[in-house]
Amino acid sequence: MALDLFVTMHVRDHDPARDWYVRLLGSDPTFVATPTESVWELAEHRWLVVEQVPELAGHGVVTVFRDDVDAFLAAASGRGIEPDRRETYDGGVVKTVFRDPDGNEIGLSGALPSS
Repeated sequence: MALDLFVTMHVRDHDPARDWYVRLLGSDPTFVATPTESVWELAEHRWLVVEQVPELAGHGVVTVFRDDVDAFLAAASGRGIEPDRRETYDGGVVKTVFRDPDGNEIGLSGALPSS
């Protein structure tokens, strides 16, 4: 069974939100579906959609697990994007939380580097 996953973050104003996500993710959208909807393929068959739907903006929550958390954080910082907070969990897992201009939460999780 083929499966693709699309996660949608609703925003008030597409263009500034798209620009913020470009800086967070380090790339332009994979494609622009409409003038108010941009789509990034984060990994094969896993998509992040930023869509202008003002009445639903700011309530999204998504967490992405990566094996290169530190490198991603350094690159995002170099593009002017800093996380809101960092959480460390038992079992050696870290979650770094970003908030887009509308307040949607984008979590970045992964294993802590082994000492």
